[in-house]
Order: sequence, then C-alpha cells, then structure tokens
Amino acid sequence: MTGSWEARYAAEFFGTLILVLLGNGAVANAFLKNTTGNDDPGLANGGWLLVASGYGLGVMLPAMMFGSISGNHLNPAITIGQAVIGIHVAPYLIWQFLGAIAGQCLILALYWPHYRQTTDNEAVLGTFATSDHANSQLNGFVTEMVGTAVLIFGAMGLYRGMFFHQNIDIANIGVGLLIAAMVISLGGPTGPTLNPARDLGPRLVHALFPVPNKGSSHWEYSWVPVVAPIVGAVIGIWIYKIFFGL
Repeated sequence: MTGSWEARYAAEFFGTLILVLLGNGAVANAFLKNTTGNDDPGLANGGWLLVASGYGLGVMLPAMMFGSISGNHLNPAITIGQAVIGIHVAPYLIWQFLGAIAGQCLILALYWPHYRQTTDNEAVLGTFATSDHANSQLNGFVTEMVGTAVLIFGAMGLYRGMFFHQNIDIANIGVGLLIAAMVISLGGPTGPTLNPARDLGPRLVHALFPVPNKGSSHWEYSWVPVVAPIVGAVIGIWIYKIFFGL
C-alpha cells in the first residue's frame, strides 16, 4: 500500500460506495417494478445473473482503482480478519460503513420512482439488505460463514499465488469473477452479503429513511450478516496461512 492514511481512508470510502452502488444497484434494477432490468415481477430477464455481474464488477473495479492505495478491503470482515493476524488497519471499518451508507443513499435517490411503484416489501428490502429465505438464522449464519471463508481463501490465493504475483490487475479480475461466482452459486439461501458493511449500512438507510413501500428492516436477523462473515473471514485467512503461509 502506497497511499497516506488519509488517502487510504478515502479509498475505502469510495471503494465501498462503488461496491454498494453497483451491487445493490443491480439488485434494484432486477427487483423493482418497471425498471429496464425487470419488466415484470417474475424477473423474466435473468435478474440473478444481473445481480452477480453487479457485485463482481463492484468489487473488481474499485480493486483496480484503489488496490495500490489501501489494499482494497471494502469489507469489515477482511479488515478484522487481517487484524487477527497482525495487520492493523482497524480505522478502515468506519469509512467502509460510511461508504456503504452513501452508496445506498444514491441508489435510493436514483430508483425513487421505482420504489414508489414496488408494493412488495420484501423486494424493497432486498435492494438494501439480505435475509434468510428459509427463515432459519442458523442456515443464514452457516451460509454467510462458509461463503465468506471460501471468498477470503480464494482471494488470498489469487493475490498471493505465483501465477498472478507480477500482475495484480489480473488477480483483481479473478476476485471479481470469484464474487460473481459466489453470488450465483451460494446466493440462494441469503443473498448473500459476505460483507458486514454492505448489509448493515444499507439496512440503516432502510430503517431511518422514508423509503416508499418499506416494511420491516428485520433487525432480528441483522446480526447474522455482520457476525458470520467476520467468523468466516478469520477461518478463511487462517486456513490459507496454515497451508500456504503469508
């Protein structure tokens, strides 16, 4: 990392903003009524692939923009996981959550007419935060924990593997594809979030702002997409460290 601490904080803020803007923006395009990505309530236009692409690009592009400045965490689970092994970048957490909130506010402003037309409360919430569709917090926790562990393990391999060692931007593309694959393959049960800031920041916006046609913010579930990714990140980092070193 080459940036000053101020530049690193700015990179985490804007990087997380872009992640939420592109990722949750893709969800809004796929789920809200009368958008170009969703001509009918049945998501006949392949909405889940749209969402996966949004999150994949939402991680890959900030990585190319800010990776050399801050390391491109964009995720409190990654920051805490690295802190556990001695890399101290804890102030990133504040800027990640602020970036997620700002990104979600932009989505709310851009899609405001479509929120007004969408009467399905759960579809509205889905453009902000995640939930467990099996109504099981245990299933949600296991899904988010395993998914984040696989994500972090894979990202560590991409960034530290010999094949990509001399070309970090190829590794960034790999991480973007990994995120898209995770959403496609593991997104059924919960969304997924894989990132506490990406869920908690927008959930706060959903709770505090006068969002049209909103229902419950489901705070009883909100601890899962915060705690489970952190546990998963620590597990993923330690498994990689045990087998391959750092």
